[in-house]
Amino acid sequence: MHSLTIAWQMIKRTLGHTKGWIAYLILPCVIVTVCVALLGGTTTAILPIEYINEDEGPAGEHLLQELRRTDVYALKPASSLAAMKENVIAKNGMIGFTIPADFSASLLEGGTPKVEMYQMAVSEAAFTVSMQLESVTGQLGAAAAAVSRQGAADEEQFFTLQQVLDQMGKHRVRAVSTDMELYARPGLTNVTGFTLLFLMSLVGSTVMLMVEDRKLRTMSRIYTAPVRAYQIVLGNFLGSFLLGSLQILIVLTVSKYVLRYDDGVPFWIHFVILAAFMLVAMGLASAIAGLVRNPKNAGMLNSLIISPTCMLGGCFWPLAIMPDFLQRIANFVPQKWAIEAVETMASGGTLSDIAMPLLILGLMALILLALGSIILRPSETAVRG
Repeated sequence: MHSLTIAWQMIKRTLGHTKGWIAYLILPCVIVTVCVALLGGTTTAILPIEYINEDEGPAGEHLLQELRRTDVYALKPASSLAAMKENVIAKNGMIGFTIPADFSASLLEGGTPKVEMYQMAVSEAAFTVSMQLESVTGQLGAAAAAVSRQGAADEEQFFTLQQVLDQMGKHRVRAVSTDMELYARPGLTNVTGFTLLFLMSLVGSTVMLMVEDRKLRTMSRIYTAPVRAYQIVLGNFLGSFLLGSLQILIVLTVSKYVLRYDDGVPFWIHFVILAAFMLVAMGLASAIAGLVRNPKNAGMLNSLIISPTCMLGGCFWPLAIMPDFLQRIANFVPQKWAIEAVETMASGGTLSDIAMPLLILGLMALILLALGSIILRPSETAVRG
């Protein structure tokens, strides 16, 4: 009962003013909302493509028809080759291609005509278009070979090829792609990273309250009251834990149910992962505050640790882009394991798949909380200055 009273007093001291609500509850929700709006979308950009079709047979038109079936391409005929080249140079990302005049005839003769592509630089989109052009050209070649083996006249071959391509264009038999969603959602790493950042800030502020109580000897007076020592320790850490849990619940509720951001992680598992990280953050902040007696210096040192560890842990960018030695150092940062657990669950993992990250977070919390327990010793006097 005494522990709950101490915890409630800590909650009131942290959220009992407007600044506390804005800094620790409203601002995290705003940042997460911005991240979801900017990084959580799944829209696909439309690729503009200009073309010149000089083929008088059915093959050229069939090639264009197959490209139009793809929703991500916006095909537009060019007035001339020179105009198309100028547009490719002037408009970044535009691609152009020309279908030669003897495209259909060359296919019927057993040749392999080439569709000429124009692009400013090699890109993933241009490579995809090139592969699709080669694929459709190969299909046209197979259909033309079957028509030419009949030995009919040229005009009859063109007519027969037209009929064959008309049937191919109906796509009565086609493959169906099933998205198993075995990947993390767009923006999930950044949303999780900013959540961890604000969570560390909140936990650090509550620990700074304990440092201030020790410096002002408020904690010493508490220990003289008829309250057991473990109840005082439990009350302080319980207050910090409840504040962090409140922030986690609000942020998860806003992102999952208000913003409708489908991160692929069940609510309660997401909460457990963030709560495990919060325990590590409590231990880290307590250990720092236990080594530095002055609250001002402890707050500054805490800030110097939050930002670098978030950078090393991959809160703002993927770990894969960092040098190898930094990736090895990231193994000692709790943010890395929390983000890994969230991404594993979002990729279709189970509880057994995140057992190792949770175990590492638990061991970190146990060690750091043991080291940080020195903060609650009232006999330790603060350095005056």
